[in-house]
Amino acid sequence: MKKIISVVCLVFTIHTMSAQLVENLRIGLESNAAWYNDDKTTGAFFDDENNDGDEHLRTNSYLKIDYDFLENFTATVQIESYQPLAILNYSPRFKGTDLGIYSLNYNGNKLEANVGHYYEQFGSGLILRNWEDRQLGINNALLGGRLKYKPFDFLNITGLYGKQRVGFSTSAGEIYGFNTEFDVSNALKFENTSINLGFSYVGRNEETDIEDPSFDELTNAFSGRIDVSAGNFYAGAEYVSKSDDVYVFNGQILENFVNPGNALLVNAGYSAKGFGVDATFRRLENMGFFSERATTGNVFLENNVNFTPGLTKQHDYLLTNIFVYQAQSQVVFADPQLMEAGEIGGQVDVFYKIKKGTPLGGKYGTKLAFNASYWAGLKGDYDFANLEYDVDYLGFGAKYFSDISFEMRKKWSKNWNSIIYYVNQYYNQRTIEDNFSGEQIETNIVALESQHKLGSKGKSLRLVLQRLWSNTDSHDWVGGVVEYNFNTKFSIYANDIYNSGTDSSTEKIHYYNFGGSYTKGATRFSINYGRQRAGLVCVGGVCRFVPEATGLSASLLMSF
Repeated sequence: MKKIISVVCLVFTIHTMSAQLVENLRIGLESNAAWYNDDKTTGAFFDDENNDGDEHLRTNSYLKIDYDFLENFTATVQIESYQPLAILNYSPRFKGTDLGIYSLNYNGNKLEANVGHYYEQFGSGLILRNWEDRQLGINNALLGGRLKYKPFDFLNITGLYGKQRVGFSTSAGEIYGFNTEFDVSNALKFENTSINLGFSYVGRNEETDIEDPSFDELTNAFSGRIDVSAGNFYAGAEYVSKSDDVYVFNGQILENFVNPGNALLVNAGYSAKGFGVDATFRRLENMGFFSERATTGNVFLENNVNFTPGLTKQHDYLLTNIFVYQAQSQVVFADPQLMEAGEIGGQVDVFYKIKKGTPLGGKYGTKLAFNASYWAGLKGDYDFANLEYDVDYLGFGAKYFSDISFEMRKKWSKNWNSIIYYVNQYYNQRTIEDNFSGEQIETNIVALESQHKLGSKGKSLRLVLQRLWSNTDSHDWVGGVVEYNFNTKFSIYANDIYNSGTDSSTEKIHYYNFGGSYTKGATRFSINYGRQRAGLVCVGGVCRFVPEATGLSASLLMSF
């Protein structure tokens, strides 16, 4: 705690100096704290990952400093503190106070160069993506060097080398990368059509102690893609091929399984005033790609080289996020009844605005949105005894997940608007969670939201009612949210969800939360007390499991 206080004092000291002396200095501070208490209903607090239940107070703090100098140069450092341990859901590797990120960057007219930590993404990320998400506990930045060169307005070339960040250390595996983007329409002076081509290579090299291994230490992945748009239409496609990679189960390398992987992503759509449609298809086969083979499938999402989010609707309501889909990109041979080599499926989004002045549009118009997604395993022959499979390229196997939603947004008056939301879901708990006793869960969910402006200066009241029915006796949920904004700076809220079903882990438990936030300029403070339900938490389609907990949490964000 003393280290955190020292960091905060340092921020204010530097801020005072920077305001007077250093105009090129940018500082960002984020601190998240949690006090976990024992709960008579859900049980005593215990941290399974750190085998510790005594450290009830946890803090995650980040101090990022960027300094611009010599016109084209920027130096970046990020100090991180996890004291005495990281808040729940984080890897045990995040512990103590240390330098998390550091880099020296040059940004010129045609050339960019980075030495130290950096983030990169090739194409859609199917072959490479490095990013930071503090809510999920992800930071897989590369530590090494990167060059970006733009010899012409229509051509970009990138080359890189690095090791992925893992906690305060780096991975054993090395990452090599090359990417090129070619703007055909710019090069050929097309006026009404845009055509972009891309090609990428990523290599993962990790030495092994296995004598005479049946697999290569270097795994190669190649990606080719095209994006086209003309008028109101757009379309794109990307194909990835990954060379032979060994199978890992529960951290153990199984040498008798060495298979290649591949991915296909296709997207197309049409957009015009008041109407839009977007469709996406994706197929993944053996596309788990990690900088350390033995970490394949780890619950903390560490060592991920590529990015394979769940392509489904990102819902906003509490009950619609109980059964969420996470992409099944890896090979799984858990038992003869639970074998998979990837996923196949897609989603469709349709948007339509009913015009003002029509019977259904009324004075302000009415916005409608429809989404449907379907995901299944790859159809084929699976041999559990020999760890072999042979799949049909476009064959749909066992159903994993489906989601159909309809949304209507209606403004009734200058100060009153509402949302009507319906969702139908199918969730194969066995395959998505690798849960041998998992159920086939079907749900219907309705959410009604109403927001009222109460005068000027941002004062408003928001109410949400939610209901979930399922095909089993296990899940029968009801929920609600009340949010009051005193103005644009200060708000408070309370929410609760309750399962009257027979699910042993959630039956007859109120998962309540209440708190508030205050924002002034670039500073925001928030506080919350309540219960966290065990399950998957997703951000941008990336999901990870979080344990059940009860306690007080607070967050402070500042930038100068």
